[in-house]
Amino acid sequence: MKVLSMIQPWATLLVQGETLYETRSWKTRYRGPLAIHASQKVDKQACKYEPIRSLLAKNGYKEQNLPTGVILATCELTNCYQVIDANHTSAILDCGKVVTGDDFLLGDYSTGYFAWEIAGFRLLKPYIPVKGKLGLWEYPIGEELMI
Repeated sequence: MKVLSMIQPWATLLVQGETLYETRSWKTRYRGPLAIHASQKVDKQACKYEPIRSLLAKNGYKEQNLPTGVILATCELTNCYQVIDANHTSAILDCGKVVTGDDFLLGDYSTGYFAWEIAGFRLLKPYIPVKGKLGLWEYPIGEELMI
């Protein structure tokens, strides 16, 4: 299965459904099953920032108990849109969708960046400890591990 590594708290916020998109500076043509990996790194400043701190707390997390170095969930990567315009509160994607609110807050919607549309999260129990990699990478996840 293809895997995407993300820094915390962004990985947890994504798999907990706090945003519809993961933003990247690069696009992908890949569509299909995707696993989300939480890297060893935690953005401690982001964890202190409101409303990120409250979104984490709503799901029972804070900087100190975010899982790291593990595959958290599987999902479906359904689309990849380019950001064609943005200001301080919203962004317009090349498909015509407008991104606002928490979706906007939880991503980097710089013009020219890409919003990966992700859906259908299935949290893994237990998480799978594994070292991450850059880009999209492969890991053999069996169906028996998914909820």
